[in-house]
Amino acid sequence: MNNSVANTARLLWAGLRALLVLTVVCGVLYPLAVTGVAQGVFPDKANGSEITANGKVVGSELIGQRYDLPLKKGQETAAPDLKWFQPRPSNGLGTNSVNTQYKLLLSGATNRSGDNKELIDWVTAAKAAVVKDNSVPGHPVSPSDVPADAVTSSGSGLDPAISPAYAQLQVRRVAERNHLPVAQVEKLVEQHTDGRILGFVGEPRVNVLQLNIALKQLVDGA
Repeated sequence: MNNSVANTARLLWAGLRALLVLTVVCGVLYPLAVTGVAQGVFPDKANGSEITANGKVVGSELIGQRYDLPLKKGQETAAPDLKWFQPRPSNGLGTNSVNTQYKLLLSGATNRSGDNKELIDWVTAAKAAVVKDNSVPGHPVSPSDVPADAVTSSGSGLDPAISPAYAQLQVRRVAERNHLPVAQVEKLVEQHTDGRILGFVGEPRVNVLQLNIALKQLVDGA
């Protein structure tokens, strides 16, 4: 009986010691080590790839933003502010209806098939809007020139980048709205075009937030 109690106590003590050691190693030392390495080697990415302007954090390289005019009375959807480069559509985003204490957007895709009527209607309306918004006197936009990312949302609905083709499509409209030379805005797009990762992964892209920050600086300095 005494041996049984002693063995049980010894096993419990061994288990408790293992719990304490693993708690310290896995719950304290390992997170501190990983955090330290991340902050030391790539602090920008470890802190959320923040983008700053005038000393303030204005967004992240990883999350897209809208550039809209203030919502008018009676409007359900705000109109885009056409002096800025516009991102991809975000039809897949949902609203938070569970915990309404917080105003949240829910990331997600539209989950519509290619022959879905609602998706076709979205794409058709988006293409018409892109053509209308970006046609300037003497330079109409042809529907065939509208790239796919201008009328379709990404899988998350939060894509921060657009294709160079979509950015280029917006150049004349942005230049006209901000009273800038077209060549100057074209150069801005070129400077903010990132190539394929390692030269072969992914597609060339333009981060819309970074491009608009540079545009604001150009307008303010003009």
